[in-house]
Amino acid sequence: MVTHFSRFQHLLLQPRLLSSHQSRALQHPLIRTLTVIRSVMGSSSSSSSSKLLFRQLFEKESSTFTYLLADVSNPVKPALLIDPVDKTVDRDLKLINELGLKLVYAMNTHVHADHVTGTGLLKTKVPGVKSVISKASGSKADMFLEPGDRVSIGDIYLEVRATPGHTAGCVTYVTGEEADQPQPRMAFTGDAVLIRGCGRTDFQGGSSDQLYESVHSQIFTLPKDTLIYPAHDYKGYEVSTVGEEMQHNPRLTKDKETFKSIMSNLNLAYPKMIDVAVPANMVCGLQDLPPQANL
Repeated sequence: MVTHFSRFQHLLLQPRLLSSHQSRALQHPLIRTLTVIRSVMGSSSSSSSSKLLFRQLFEKESSTFTYLLADVSNPVKPALLIDPVDKTVDRDLKLINELGLKLVYAMNTHVHADHVTGTGLLKTKVPGVKSVISKASGSKADMFLEPGDRVSIGDIYLEVRATPGHTAGCVTYVTGEEADQPQPRMAFTGDAVLIRGCGRTDFQGGSSDQLYESVHSQIFTLPKDTLIYPAHDYKGYEVSTVGEEMQHNPRLTKDKETFKSIMSNLNLAYPKMIDVAVPANMVCGLQDLPPQANL
């Protein structure tokens, strides 16, 4: 059954007193560090029991980042995955089980063309997991998101921002601005903003004009210390900030006409996985399903 998140429907948030910190020590070549994020509100002598568990995971063949977030202050330890990859589902589930988390949502920032999403496999392996994607993507899923919607895990939530341009259905997931939410804020930008780059705009309803407007109105308007976590990296970077990309991104720092000229002259090769990945991802990553299958 397809369920729609109302933009007005979210859990009531309890005030928290937190302190801000992010630890990024490398623990494994494919599994980035556990990060406990806290924010500060009021007296520095107070601390919060609300904690975000965060892991950045990597799939080397498609250079894809998958992100694991969980509210470990909640007794259930609800968790979500952003942009899972089919080839690393078993690895991701092993980590989730080791950490004692309950996977609730498997989310995509857009319909990927370079890998098959892991959402379909996750649904077959973990009963009750809901696949999530933007309504504008045209893909199948359990839950469809629109701009302004919120996805909650415990007391932590992600706000949905429409950032089309790489594809017509791209969204960016941003942690909340309130003091009881992770600070600094985190933006999971998919392919809209890559570290010192951006996604191509020459297929899947892409538009360089639209991408430029999306980034400048929906991402570059966030606080400059907002952490940017992209869907891919090809140069060894793990994280950036809004301020860094506003200053150093070689494409998105240009005026719109120059940006459009850059994007129209990239002369990129046809994506080698697109003919497999896009059809699979339009049905939640599952192929050759019987007609009665319920995604």
